[in-house]
Amino acid sequence: MTETLNPNQRAGFAAIIGAPNAGKSTLVNRLTGSKVSIVTQKVQTTRFPVRGIAIEGDAQIVLVDTPGIFTPRRRLDRAMVASAWGGAQDADVVLHLIDAPSHIASEGRDGTPADRKSAEDTETIIANLQATGTKVILGLNKIDGMRRDTLLALSHRLFETGVYEEVYMISALSGDGVDDLKKRLARSMPEGPWLYPEDQSADVPVRVLAAEITREKVYLRVHEELPYSAAVETTSFEEKADGSARIEQTIYVERESQRPIVLGKGGQTLKWIGQKSREELIELLDRPVHLFLTVKVDPKWQDSRALYAQFGLEFDV
Repeated sequence: MTETLNPNQRAGFAAIIGAPNAGKSTLVNRLTGSKVSIVTQKVQTTRFPVRGIAIEGDAQIVLVDTPGIFTPRRRLDRAMVASAWGGAQDADVVLHLIDAPSHIASEGRDGTPADRKSAEDTETIIANLQATGTKVILGLNKIDGMRRDTLLALSHRLFETGVYEEVYMISALSGDGVDDLKKRLARSMPEGPWLYPEDQSADVPVRVLAAEITREKVYLRVHEELPYSAAVETTSFEEKADGSARIEQTIYVERESQRPIVLGKGGQTLKWIGQKSREELIELLDRPVHLFLTVKVDPKWQDSRALYAQFGLEFDV
């Protein structure tokens, strides 16, 4: 029997770009209704495009959650920024997400250095969009508790740059305004059959997603003491005969002084990281998980071709 295709189906790619910490990962998680991208207090936690899959009516929206676009300094930075722009160029629609309160704060005396850095990154993105003639949708995020006249003034200023087709005011955290945005993204999808099964919420290799979950726990626990000098690699993923999964991971830090931070007194910090990561992996994989973590010092982990390959990043950028 031949399967009948739905003639009304749409499917395509929506790229979400923005400065680090604009709320891209939170929005992807909100749109898909599941956790496909890590969210921490640290900016710049997304290192590769995560394809979350959202459904709106007959439309399937493949969400490319790009790394935050910023001024690159190191090899890893260059790879991440190249990945972000690549995700935008290949998409059917592009959403530029901006942290509204941070952007407004950057224009006044109360703005922090982080606010001003975020605003600079946003200006860089706008300049690139102007240079390439790319038309995108503007999403003003984190609007909770903000005055509407302040938001309208900001949207007008940004709209005058000429790169935006429409403006949506949203809160990815609370969901305010997200449904309207989701419908808009769905309308931008080209006609055609769905690209993924209906029950699939992400197109991320499970080894990579497992590594990202553990990396999130590292930053949640030691975000004050540890800068962006850590990576997690899934070195072994074994399906056991009893239906469980045996996962081995290595947490890389750059200096010997950082190893005790991740281990904690008597190994308690590493134990907490492992426990929280395992709990989430059990829920994600829907099976028992045996997780084994090792902490290694490697000053040159950012020059590891294997790690770049794991995240689908170009090494020679």
